[in-house]
Amino acid sequence: MSRASLDKQPADVASMFDTVASRYDLTNDVLSLGQDRLWRKATVAACAALPGQRVLDIAAGTGTSSEPFADRGVDVVPADFSLGMLRVGKRRRPDLTFTASDALRLPFADGSFDVVTISFGLRNVSDTGAALQEFHRVTKPGGRLVVCEFSRPTNPVFARIYSTYLMGSLPAIARRTSSNPESYVYLAESIQAWPDQRALAQTIADAGWGDVSWRNLSGGIVALHRATATTATTAS
Repeated sequence: MSRASLDKQPADVASMFDTVASRYDLTNDVLSLGQDRLWRKATVAACAALPGQRVLDIAAGTGTSSEPFADRGVDVVPADFSLGMLRVGKRRRPDLTFTASDALRLPFADGSFDVVTISFGLRNVSDTGAALQEFHRVTKPGGRLVVCEFSRPTNPVFARIYSTYLMGSLPAIARRTSSNPESYVYLAESIQAWPDQRALAQTIADAGWGDVSWRNLSGGIVALHRATATTATTAS
């Protein structure tokens, strides 16, 4: 595994996402064999947001993950650090309040949201624990956190097949569908380097969240972690 690609600075990662923004949703759909739609649906259900409640969708990219909330009458704020992604999303859904945001320094007041969710973006944050504390800061006491992220397949045989796909087939497919196929080499490596379900749950708990739980999707390719903001806290 190349450490150089995993040591990208936040600005480098933002620039990388800027370059893939125009075909990002199409590429993800192809690479996941359509599973990304099921993962988004599961995430929305886990958030359990009601009309009139406020949801912060971090790493929202072009807003694909935010649209189901808006369509249900939920006040959703799509946030991302890639201006390229935000521009693509705003052209497609001008009704959504796309907001440029750094996950480590969110431009929102304490206790602003009923739910904070992030899908496939926590891996790209330079300090996972600090980001989770910041998410806690902007969540109302009793509010919810939902993290949808790549994880570890639970079946050993399937895990080996999946690893081969990540490092071999995924970059090859990306060359045909993405405007920046090399970025998917970084993404594949970041998935392999990411902690498993239990380790991420512990990191969430260490950041001050309570009632941490998870469930596996697609055999553990993706894990959906949930937690509750039990008291008001401020990120250190």
